[in-house]
Amino acid sequence: MQSFDERLTAPRSWWLVATLAGVSMGLILLPFGVLPMLGGVLGGTALAMVAVSSYGSARIRVVAGSLVAGDARIPVEALGAAEVLNADEAVAWRSYKADPRAFMLLRSYIPTALRVEITDPADPTPYVYLSTRDPEGLAAALSAVRA
Repeated sequence: MQSFDERLTAPRSWWLVATLAGVSMGLILLPFGVLPMLGGVLGGTALAMVAVSSYGSARIRVVAGSLVAGDARIPVEALGAAEVLNADEAVAWRSYKADPRAFMLLRSYIPTALRVEITDPADPTPYVYLSTRDPEGLAAALSAVRA
């Protein structure tokens, strides 16, 4: 059985932006003195980095017969065909082709994705859209668990 585990981490440039947000907070507090400025730099940087880290901590896994994507846990038996999406197709499926009922674990900084149909008639969700750097590997892991 092939397993799959991917963490959708934020790009390095976002960490630089988080640092710059902390510097900005320090500059805002500079008129109040050096200590408030240092507190602003440290506090602002810490808060911005927590925000980047929490956004970038989403995981996609195939474990114990289930697809776990963010907070969703979907049994593999409820999944249908998987469609690997290149960058252009991924943009289309997260914009004008998107169904508002779909479950989307979307990270715009990841160009490729996987779209998996939901075959459970009791579930109103038509498909799952997952941003992933390895859509072929995820599709292969789902196929291996189904087999």
